[in-house]
Amino acid sequence: MNAPLNLVASVTPRAETLPTPAQLRQQLPLDPLLAERVHQQRAAIRAVLDGHDPRLLVVTGPCSLHDPVCALDYGRRLAALQEEVGDQLLLVMRAYLEKPRTTVGWKGLLFDPHLDGSGAADEGLRLSRGLLLDLLRLGLPLASELLQPMAAAYIDDLLGWAAIGARTSESQVHREMVSGLDLPVGFKNGTDGGLEIACDALQAAAQPHRHFGLDQQGRPALLLSRGNPDGHLVLRGGRNGPNYAAAEVAAARQALQRRGLPARILVDCSHANSGKDPARQPEVLRAVLEQRLAGDLSLRGVMLESHLLDGCQPLRQPLRYGQSITDACLGWESSADLLRETAERLRQACGQGM
Repeated sequence: MNAPLNLVASVTPRAETLPTPAQLRQQLPLDPLLAERVHQQRAAIRAVLDGHDPRLLVVTGPCSLHDPVCALDYGRRLAALQEEVGDQLLLVMRAYLEKPRTTVGWKGLLFDPHLDGSGAADEGLRLSRGLLLDLLRLGLPLASELLQPMAAAYIDDLLGWAAIGARTSESQVHREMVSGLDLPVGFKNGTDGGLEIACDALQAAAQPHRHFGLDQQGRPALLLSRGNPDGHLVLRGGRNGPNYAAAEVAAARQALQRRGLPARILVDCSHANSGKDPARQPEVLRAVLEQRLAGDLSLRGVMLESHLLDGCQPLRQPLRYGQSITDACLGWESSADLLRETAERLRQACGQGM
C-alpha cells in the first residue's frame, strides 16, 4: 500500500521571518525634523494638485532604484536642479523599490537587494528604508509605487507622493490601502487605456473603509480608514496608444467631472505614452505643456523615467553605473535640459500675463 501523501507539506510555502513595520521604523527612525519636512512636502504637493500653487508637479527619477550610491548621486543632482527651476516646477524624486512583473523578473530592491534572485527581503527592507531616509536628507520629496500592500507600512511615512499602477488600480485591496494613507496618490488608467477603473478607484479610495490588514506590530487587524481626498488620475496610455493629446485629456477631465471628482490629472510621459521609447518623453512633456499654456489647468503635472545614463542594460554583472536595469530611461543631461526648458517656457508665459 502506498504511503499517504503529505498534502500540507506539499502546498505550504517556506516562510522567512521579517521585522514588523514597527520594529523597522524603530531601528531606522524618521526623526522629528525629517517628519516635519515630509509633512511640508505633502502639503506642497497637495497645493499644486489643488491648483493653489501654479507650479507644475514633476515626478522624475529612475524606473527603479537598484544601486544606492547611484540613487544618491541622482538625488543630489536633482536637488541642485530644484534650486534652478523651483519657481516654476515642484520636483519629486521617483524612488521606486518594487517592480510589477508581467510574468517573472527582478522584483525590486526591496525584495532582491543582491540582484541575483536570492531574495533577502529582510536586508532589502532595511536597505530600502535607509536609502529613502538618506534621500530625504537631500531635501527632496520622494515618490514610489505601492505594489505590495503589506510592504507599504515599512516606507509610507517617508513618501510625499505615491502611485498605484495600471495593473493594480482595479484591486480592492489597494483602494482600501490608499484610503488610509495621509499622502497624495495617483491612480493610473488601465493597461487597455480605459479610464473607468481609475475613476472607480478614486471614488473608492476617497471613502472610509473597514478592512483586513496588519497593524504596525504585524498582527492581523481590522483597519478603519478615513478616506483619502488627495487621489488623482494619471494618464499613461494603453494598448491602443498614447492618451496625452488634447482630445484624450478633455475626455479624461469630463469623465472625472461626471463622477463629481476633482479634475486633477498627471501625464506619465513614459510607458504607452512614449511607446516605451525614452527619447520620445520630451515630446510628450512639451505637448502637455502647450495644452496647459493654452488654458487646460486640469493638467497638474507629469512623470518622467530618468537616470544618469540613457537607455537600459540587462541584469548581469558587471553593471554599468547609472543605467537602468528595468525600463529604458532618459539620461541626466537630457532630463535636466528638458526641465530647464520647461521652467523657462513657463516663466515666459508668466511674463506674457498667462
